[in-house]
Amino acid sequence: MRALQGIRVLALEHAVAAPLCTRHLADLGAEVIKIERPDGGDFARNYDRFVHGQSSFFVWLNRGKRSITLDLKHPDAAPVLAALVARSDVVVQNLAPGAAARLGLAHAALAPAHPGLIVCDISGYGESGPYARKKAYDLLIQAESGLISVTGSADAPSRVGISAADIATGMYAQSAVLAALFRRARDPAGRGANVAVAMLDALAEWMTYPMYRLAYGGQELPRVPTSHPALAPYGAHRTGDGEVIFGLQNEREWAVFCTAVMGDAALAADPRFCTMAARTAHRAALTAVIEARFATLRSVEVVALLDAAGIANGRLNNAGDLWAHPQLAARDRWREIGTPGGRVRALLPAVRFADQEAAMGDVPALGADTDAVLGELGFDVAALRAAGAA
Repeated sequence: MRALQGIRVLALEHAVAAPLCTRHLADLGAEVIKIERPDGGDFARNYDRFVHGQSSFFVWLNRGKRSITLDLKHPDAAPVLAALVARSDVVVQNLAPGAAARLGLAHAALAPAHPGLIVCDISGYGESGPYARKKAYDLLIQAESGLISVTGSADAPSRVGISAADIATGMYAQSAVLAALFRRARDPAGRGANVAVAMLDALAEWMTYPMYRLAYGGQELPRVPTSHPALAPYGAHRTGDGEVIFGLQNEREWAVFCTAVMGDAALAADPRFCTMAARTAHRAALTAVIEARFATLRSVEVVALLDAAGIANGRLNNAGDLWAHPQLAARDRWREIGTPGGRVRALLPAVRFADQEAAMGDVPALGADTDAVLGELGFDVAALRAAGAA
């Protein structure tokens, strides 16, 4: 039995944050019913055409779900939505500000008739405050949270290359739903909950270290693209034929590095470098010393020295390198799933149960399960389609 087998999730979702949450719930065995607009569905279906003519975002975020089409604004949709809610354990929504309440999906409106229901509301800025009605996209939250200010080069801030705000929010939402299900299971009355995750809150949590540094230390976090603002040496260093990336986190490692990698035990006591704070303050001089040593070595030779000394190091990979990463292959991390456009490789979830594999279901075509799901509830699907509701 999978962890969430028997749990039903109703997803009123689009784009990234909520779909990521519910995809993980589906991987854990939940039945996830995704409601999509009849006139095109989740707009993430049309973000690109890179995966057999399908959106890479949609394929990534929507495996294992059942897709039904329903025009939530159509008057004939109301009883259908009510019936879907009645059979659900969890409702997850990231609709536009105020839309869920207008549809009668606020937890306060649903709880009297469905006391065990868990409603997870995902928003950009939360339900109150001056920004509550503002639309929020990943880039905008990266900017508002300050994440862009600490990312990029010394000369130019940069958006994080993936949807960091959406991903953070989706993972916190999944955690919230799991906690609410656990609490409900332990509650003698089996009461549900209203859990809420705001994108700004999710990234504000991630930005606590830079905020503490500035608020209490008076220092902005500098942008050091392949380094670390508080640790040295830490990051990319040139070699005779390229570069290596490695990092030290304590004085013991520094002493080992000086002896086993640099071949100069006395370097550990150099007053410019003898503490982490000193090394960070003299980062440029330290980098010059290290790169002078590495200039006579090939990257593979430097990596061999680092590995032998137990110093953490890694390669500067691109997406193609990760796709073919030997560690993922050796640990059998890839599976194949079906999509409307053909079969694709998909990574197993990062969380692994030792005795059971994730569900890893197929990616649904738009409305693929409308007839089955609504038919199970006793609705005349043909009539709903004729009326323009489904």
